[in-house]
Amino acid sequence: MITNHRKFIAFGVISALLFWLSWPTISLSILLFFAFIPLLIIEKELRTSKEIRSSRYLFRYSFISFFLWNLACSYWIWNASAVGMIIAVLLNSTMMSLVMLAYHFVHKRNNSFLSSLFFICAWMAMELFHHHWDFSWPWMTLGNAFAEHNQWIQWYEYTGVFGGSFWVLAVNVIFFQAYLKTENSKLFSAVYIKEYAKGLVLLLAPIGVSYAMYNSYVEKINPSNIVVVQPNIDPYSEKFSGLSDQEQLQRMIKLSDSVAHVNTEFFIWPETALPTNIAEETLESNSLIIDARNFLSKYKNGNIITGAATYKTYTSEETVTARKFSNGQCCYDAFNTGLLIENNPGIQIYHKSKLVAGVEQIPYPGILKFLEPLTIKLGGTFGSLGTQKERTVLYTRSGIGVAPVICYESVYGEYVTDYIKNGAQMIAIITNDGWWGNTPGYHQHASYARLRAIETRRSIARSANTGTSCFINQRGDVSDETSWWVADAKNGNINLNEKITFYVQYGDWFVFSASLVALLIFVFSLIKKIRLV
Repeated sequence: MITNHRKFIAFGVISALLFWLSWPTISLSILLFFAFIPLLIIEKELRTSKEIRSSRYLFRYSFISFFLWNLACSYWIWNASAVGMIIAVLLNSTMMSLVMLAYHFVHKRNNSFLSSLFFICAWMAMELFHHHWDFSWPWMTLGNAFAEHNQWIQWYEYTGVFGGSFWVLAVNVIFFQAYLKTENSKLFSAVYIKEYAKGLVLLLAPIGVSYAMYNSYVEKINPSNIVVVQPNIDPYSEKFSGLSDQEQLQRMIKLSDSVAHVNTEFFIWPETALPTNIAEETLESNSLIIDARNFLSKYKNGNIITGAATYKTYTSEETVTARKFSNGQCCYDAFNTGLLIENNPGIQIYHKSKLVAGVEQIPYPGILKFLEPLTIKLGGTFGSLGTQKERTVLYTRSGIGVAPVICYESVYGEYVTDYIKNGAQMIAIITNDGWWGNTPGYHQHASYARLRAIETRRSIARSANTGTSCFINQRGDVSDETSWWVADAKNGNINLNEKITFYVQYGDWFVFSASLVALLIFVFSLIKKIRLV
């Protein structure tokens, strides 16, 4: 039986506490640079104790720590889906603990430098994987923690959010190595100062560089006048049953009119602002679209970007998400859609394609399509929604390209860069954060949008059904924030931009490289183990 059980439990809890305090909305993010150290100490003591069940114990203590952290930062998912919250927390905790287990395996067979490099790269590889599989939930990516400290991370325009993850992991490792080398040294002795100075340099240097970038970055003046609308329609009691479509539309029109200028170019309305399923073949003749276009008639340059629930009919099961109508006839796909409505005929369409697992889609629908009815039990309303392969940019008659980023999509950095590559000069985020209630969830979601502004150097207009509607400039600064549970509209000018950042051009090159390094080190360690058997 392990003798340091209580000590290791305490260390795990300390790590969880440091992670939680670092995360938005508390955002004492400096603590994140020390949060892994208690867990690394646990791994070291188990590895050197010669305990034959050290891997099992390490997984147990790591899981406790990561479970508490994920629960503290993600409990609010329960408001929308209890099962979804449980799965997200358990899955994240398990994946993070497996990284610690892999690090333990590698460290038993390699020196400290190679093992530390593996730990950093393996964690980043886990985060990358969590961005791309169908059970994706990258909310807890380490680089997200600095969303409310945009002055610290202006260099995300080169590395994306994974650069922040590397920064956190590398500083933790260096401070941990300093701890090991100075265990028996006097406080503030020469060796003590030397070892910890390395960590301080790596911690502070990126902040200094970022502040220099922040203060020197000047947006090119290229303004567009925009109205963002927050109608504050309760998603549980009003949006899909309590208020008629026409009542919801009139609320958005009234709010838009209250702040619009004669030269306003965009009215940004939230996700599923038009909530009743509309056939895409009949969009032009839909009464809501006609009324929205009538509203636009007094704004010569006006365009509406809005969310809508739409569907497209097929003569056969053309996609893995296609389903039959209630009368048994084939077939249709339902979509969470972004629309661009202009004064002239013609409506541009984008279908949300990063879907929430278990709510908007069954993961791997080609294999698990038979489980589709369960999405209703998990909180969804449509089963598996349809998607599209390309990121559609919505273009106005004047040539302005807008990225219509819908809700959850705004958490994915490289995904958003595809809009920019396709010509987007600004980003419109449309979302419905009311599902989570007055919790940290909607704050975190709004804060993560600031990362996309820095990575792409695109200004953002954010319209939430409720939560936080605002404008974000190309440095990640927020202006004209709305309050929670208040019907409101804001008018602002944001600058368009056509320049392509390094991150937009090359995407997640940094984390792909790190993942390759992790794989090579793990295979090398596996070969060493086989040779020793």
